[in-house]
Amino acid sequence: MAIATAGQKAAKTTKVKIENTATFPLPKDYEASIHKALDFLPVEQTRGIERIKLVDFINDPRLKNMDVPVKGDLPGLYHPRVQNSAPWFEISMGALLQPTEGRAKRFMAKSGFKGNVAGLIFSLVGQHYYLTLRHSVKKTGLEPQIRQYAEKNLRAWTEKQSEGSWRAKIFKPFRPMLERWAKWLNKKAAQSKK
Repeated sequence: MAIATAGQKAAKTTKVKIENTATFPLPKDYEASIHKALDFLPVEQTRGIERIKLVDFINDPRLKNMDVPVKGDLPGLYHPRVQNSAPWFEISMGALLQPTEGRAKRFMAKSGFKGNVAGLIFSLVGQHYYLTLRHSVKKTGLEPQIRQYAEKNLRAWTEKQSEGSWRAKIFKPFRPMLERWAKWLNKKAAQSKK
């Protein structure tokens, strides 16, 4: 076995730095939630990401020149590699926690914080993975691939988080029916938009 691994470098795992510049209080263990979501993904897909910056609201000059207006607050933004700077993520805590809303909306946002952060991180890592590491995907096929990547990982992460919980045991038999119902509702919503 020593001959097979001779001369190979050991896989070096580095933690992604989290910079908190948000001015309002964040939920406890927010860093642990972010690191758990990142650790759930394969190391190859998060390779090269330098940091995650937590801000109040995303205010990027590139967003002002967009053709399509953005509804609401943008929850996250992927900054690709530019010259010598490594790629990094910007996450809006204002969009996730909604500190300017009423008490009920703030409570709901805070109670769903872990799931929302995980979904956002999976989406941003999907953008990083498909833009930098997967060269076989065409530019026109990026959005569905990234959405599918985020949904697949979020579903697997949610199942891992709810292993052994009483809620998972109760709802597991009803899950296929609920998924068919959600698919039917999405289809009806898409038809009503046309």
